[in-house]
Amino acid sequence: MAQFYDARGNIYGVVSPQQVRDHGIDLPPSAALAAQRREAWAVAAVHAFCSWAPGEAPPDAKAHRSDGLLVGPFQNEPPFDVLIVNTDGTLAERSGNGLTIFSQALKEQGLMPGEGECVLQVHHDRQQGPSPLQTSVQAAEFEGVQGFWLNLGKPLFGPRAVGAHGVENVNFNLRDVSRVAALHGLNPAWGNSQFVSIGNPHCVTLVEAAEALPSNAQMRASPLSQSLTRIAYTAPAGDGAPCPAGVNLQWAWREGEGRVVARVFERGEGPTASSGTSASAVASAAWRVGWVQAGPVRVVMPGGIAPILLEEQAGELMRVRLFGTARLVP
Repeated sequence: MAQFYDARGNIYGVVSPQQVRDHGIDLPPSAALAAQRREAWAVAAVHAFCSWAPGEAPPDAKAHRSDGLLVGPFQNEPPFDVLIVNTDGTLAERSGNGLTIFSQALKEQGLMPGEGECVLQVHHDRQQGPSPLQTSVQAAEFEGVQGFWLNLGKPLFGPRAVGAHGVENVNFNLRDVSRVAALHGLNPAWGNSQFVSIGNPHCVTLVEAAEALPSNAQMRASPLSQSLTRIAYTAPAGDGAPCPAGVNLQWAWREGEGRVVARVFERGEGPTASSGTSASAVASAAWRVGWVQAGPVRVVMPGGIAPILLEEQAGELMRVRLFGTARLVP
């Protein structure tokens, strides 16, 4: 039985490799091999652990009871290997809320070191980017709350960073950004996007009014849902354009000093209450166009506020850190 945790409204189930195998699912012995053979087991694992039990789903519930499944650890001491399984059976390279949840699960299992950094290694089968992708995690207190700082490393900007093609270069706030024709065609206010890689690909669309932010209800409804799916997802669900490997979509609006409001539509999942890497990408994009300065930034999403720490050196953004907490849910 999976244990489910909530991090800012993002819910993931956590299961050990042995629990997956106990369901008769042929999960390979290592995370690296499991990632390579993902098509043989991932959909079955999502069905086994993330599906609603008969009569359990509340009204207007999403298709699954969680936003994904975390399989791991594959070891009893760090570094810990983990697989992040989206509800469509694909693997994610990184998830800030997912890794926060996994850190909390490790802590409750007595595996998370009490001091110093712990390395989590996410294995995936995406063509772009290294596998495993490492994230350093450290238990810490922030503003009186116990949680974890995730070191997400140095963000990369622009179409090349995410493998995007067929986009137009435009100017926004005296900075170069991109215009994604498919997004701009859906809403004229969605014409300024900043591509950001935080180990996984993001397209942050910068809007100048709160009214231009789509709600999660709007993004779940037709026809907008189908249109965003075609942009964010790879084939067969999407077009793989502008990014052949798919891309996570965000919309951002500068609410005030060091504070940005965001909405998220994830590849492999759709609209979500929050996303840690999306929040980190939003904060990075906001820095890139001069909306925020280096230092603490708060990204406000429907599921909660994500504290982000941007670290700058010689005018270059060198490191992004994300703070998060997670709680066990029934």
